Amino acid sequence: MAIDTDTAIDTDKLNAFMGKMVGDFGAAMSASSMLVGDKLGLYKVLAEKGPMNSTALAEATGTAERYIREWLATQAASGYVDYDPDRKTFSMQPEQALALANEESPFFMAAIGNLVAAAFLDEPKISDAFKSGKGVGWNRRSECLFCGTARFFRTSYKHHLVQEWLPALDGVVEKLQRGASVVDIGCGHGVSTRFLAEAFPKSRFFGFDYHEGSIDAARLAAREAALGDRVTFDVHSAKTYPGSGYDLVCFFDCLHDMGDPVGALKHVRETLASDGTCMLVEPFANDRLEDNLNPVGRVFYASSTMICTPASLDQEVGLALGAQAGEARLREVARQAGLSRFRRAADTPFNLILEARI
Repeated sequence: MAIDTDTAIDTDKLNAFMGKMVGDFGAAMSASSMLVGDKLGLYKVLAEKGPMNSTALAEATGTAERYIREWLATQAASGYVDYDPDRKTFSMQPEQALALANEESPFFMAAIGNLVAAAFLDEPKISDAFKSGKGVGWNRRSECLFCGTARFFRTSYKHHLVQEWLPALDGVVEKLQRGASVVDIGCGHGVSTRFLAEAFPKSRFFGFDYHEGSIDAARLAAREAALGDRVTFDVHSAKTYPGSGYDLVCFFDCLHDMGDPVGALKHVRETLASDGTCMLVEPFANDRLEDNLNPVGRVFYASSTMICTPASLDQEVGLALGAQAGEARLREVARQAGLSRFRRAADTPFNLILEARI
């Protein structure tokens, strides 16, 4: 491509932009090595037993030293681990371990490797969809997207759902403590459903998802958690799930993925108890594009391009709200569905927690 010599080039701006591109290139390449470290338990062992050299880490993890040597250098260059040049050992600071080695931490982020891998594996399907305008359904995605999604969102659900989000809803915790009937729509592997069931043993929980493989995984996890008949998982869409008189219907990070979110909330209105509550947990977004041009918005717009919007366009209606719909747009969807009482109950840097009622 020839450079337009009539256009003045600001070399400082060009160098700064190229520096940004190098940083982004490094981050993209490092995501694959993060996935390796997470999958093989390298971060966990290093955090527990470090400082270590490559030979010690390889022995402790049953891996080949030459690969570990290169992996450790990548992690040190990324700032994910520390390197002591005098002792020639690697270690992890507590802050690094919270993000990469401790899956129970409220800051755990290593699961993003699965999500990034899925985005690249499915890129040919997404590129074809760009040209055809058609969608790419959840049932056509790479398997690592399902487990990656479950693990990634588990962190926020574990540390915020029962502790902060539910108490922000009007009267919901009291109902759950007495014994309520709860639906988890788009439950995936059932992580959110299980956290709810474990916290409120007097209530009944029903998880529904249209993806059969995810429901199979949810049932298995529920059996392993010994939740008995208080938790039931079944294959249904947001517009077909059975039952009525539910006290609480939840959508955890999934309403914007649906082809017909208005239709989904209309079904909620039909199945909700007269004093019931619909809880919408959505990615945090401001209402204007220009207010989302930041690191968090960057993650969500990219995820929306590669995952959420194709999923919606594959379904009937195909409204394609996108992962940055914002509160005003979601309020309008709820209004069209007949849920006239709507408010922001809480928020985090990553989520909007919205309450909708009849």
